Amino acid sequence: MLAILDRNAERWALLVFYTMLVITMAVEVIRREVFAYSSIWGEEVVRYAFIYLAWIGAAAAVRERAHIRIDVLFNYVGPRVKAALYIFGDLVMLAIAVLALRWSFETVAVSWKFGSVSHGLRVSMVWFLAAVPLGFALMVFRLVQSLWRDLADLVAERPVYEGARLFD
Repeated sequence: MLAILDRNAERWALLVFYTMLVITMAVEVIRREVFAYSSIWGEEVVRYAFIYLAWIGAAAAVRERAHIRIDVLFNYVGPRVKAALYIFGDLVMLAIAVLALRWSFETVAVSWKFGSVSHGLRVSMVWFLAAVPLGFALMVFRLVQSLWRDLADLVAERPVYEGARLFD
């Protein structure tokens, strides 16, 4: 069960938020164009679903090594240097993600302290602001997994995982 969750957690969450975004947007377009009526809650649902999509998608991209990168140098180095470069990149990204995770909690804490709510849904903003620390926490988790995988590949002298390529 944990292996299935590890492989598909972000995909399922992305599917839920994407479906919510598309259905809500379609309903709001129909309401606006057919009935000449729109609601503020529809706009908020779409906005916050998109924010969650972006942060969970970033963590999924870390897992699959799908972030945009310039990898020309990787074509000219050996497998050990390639692994070292990936490990270095993951360590830099991990340091930045840990700092951003810590700073993103401050925003959530301020919202929690003052009890701010969204305008249309009247729901605590903590739920929406939590997308940022959740995204960075998932990124940290996936970066640790990536580092573990790369170090194991380096020790076993296997080629490092490079992710799927968009163009060859």
